[in-house]
Amino acid sequence: MSNPLKLVAFSKEQPARLLTHYLLEQGIQAEYHYSSDEYGHGVHLLESADKSIANAIAEEFIHNPNDEKYQRAAWNSGAAVDLTPEKTFSAAKALYDIKQAPFTVGILGMCLLIYLLAMLGVSAPYSWLQIQPLGMLLETGQWWRLLGPALIHFSVLHIAFNLLWWWSLGKQIEQTFGLSSLLLLFVLASVLSNVAQLLVSGPNFGGLSGVVYALVGCVWWLGWLKPNWGLSLPKPIVGFLLVWLIVGYLDILPVHMANTAHTVGLICGCLYAWFLTLSTRRNSI
Repeated sequence: MSNPLKLVAFSKEQPARLLTHYLLEQGIQAEYHYSSDEYGHGVHLLESADKSIANAIAEEFIHNPNDEKYQRAAWNSGAAVDLTPEKTFSAAKALYDIKQAPFTVGILGMCLLIYLLAMLGVSAPYSWLQIQPLGMLLETGQWWRLLGPALIHFSVLHIAFNLLWWWSLGKQIEQTFGLSSLLLLFVLASVLSNVAQLLVSGPNFGGLSGVVYALVGCVWWLGWLKPNWGLSLPKPIVGFLLVWLIVGYLDILPVHMANTAHTVGLICGCLYAWFLTLSTRRNSI
């Protein structure tokens, strides 16, 4: 018997238990595993030879988890469900998140530090990170400014909105694919969205929202392309963010929004999700 192979993970215990019981009923050796991360309710395979058919079953389950056959399989198994206590905040959980998503935590900390310094009257980080026209960048060679706007924010609501999404989605991507994958997405989305916004409106803008929309696009499309990976966004949330994107273009809000950066970031994230699925497929051949 080979080492257990993770098939899919859920944020709640019930679907993981139901899928495990159904796999067992189908003759596929599977086990439920719990860990303390956000998607800690996992279904693991005991035999790697079952991966192909188990993936197909998992995708079908994700698309229609309320099908009676899953409930019937759990009932027929006669297994008692030992519900894991609801997760609550703890220092151990916070430390675990930091260890599992150091890049996510690092960017979050940098944004907070730069914003707090600005509130105290220290504006040097803002002037050091503000993007410059491309002609000036060619002269100065200060290429870090292509990333800089992603780290500066101009209001409490601005930074709170961006960092909440960055923490929620960035952590998922980093824990699933590793630090290098999130780093690459951050760099690509920052540079492309910032340059696009610069060309459209000039250098006076900032915020992590271009990258946030890249994370949204990535997790959204991964949920569509590879639902068995356990990453997804609820449709109402996706709908809200897309409507918010359109509202920005209508220019009816009291604040100016970096609409081009949002759009380019969203496209980057969707393409990156496609890249991840292709690279994983090649590695499995």
